[in-house]
Amino acid sequence: MTPSTAERPQMPIEDFEDLAAAAPEHVRLEFVNGRVRTKDPLSVEDFEELERRAPETVRLEYINGKLEVKAMPDGNHREIFVWLQEQCMQHRPDLRVYGESGVKTEAYRKGRARTDGAVARKGHFKGHGEWSGSNGIVMAVEITSHDRDTNQRDRIDKPVGYAAADIPIYLLIDRDNNTVVVYSEPKDDRYQQIASHPWGTPAQLPDPLGFTLDTEELKDYAD
Repeated sequence: MTPSTAERPQMPIEDFEDLAAAAPEHVRLEFVNGRVRTKDPLSVEDFEELERRAPETVRLEYINGKLEVKAMPDGNHREIFVWLQEQCMQHRPDLRVYGESGVKTEAYRKGRARTDGAVARKGHFKGHGEWSGSNGIVMAVEITSHDRDTNQRDRIDKPVGYAAADIPIYLLIDRDNNTVVVYSEPKDDRYQQIASHPWGTPAQLPDPLGFTLDTEELKDYAD
């Protein structure tokens, strides 16, 4: 993490002011050292109400009982997502990569993660609300952004939350380290297998996917 990234605020102050103005009366927010925080403990129900009221430019998650702000995707982020869609369609035309999926995570589904991608069978999310259960999701996907919280969020908290929700595979496309990290075999709130693949080398996805990602194209999006 570069010093400039470490000092970068989670959102512009104008977005925070809009979020605070829209928040439910009993949810009190503050903006401290560039981070959004709640003055009081936040329940899942309060988070969901706050998220419903949030401005379109603000993406919120509820991780480990805390309010988190997810960075907006840049151009390379979007290109990587399209690369993954194409790879999955080539090998598993029965599946789809759904972008921006709200998923109930962590033990007892107490977390709320907004995945960059959720791989499931076509039609899986029909009739679902904003936050879906993890059943039927075969892989959760995160593509790191160059923001101050990506290390804690994507490399530490998300693997625990997705494993606890029994999502078979967590795929982390790490733009800081130019690697594809495959987490698999969830058990006791942890993934038992973790395999890291440099961009440009094959990345095997285990069952229930069972195919290999060609990661050569990812080198075009190194930044």
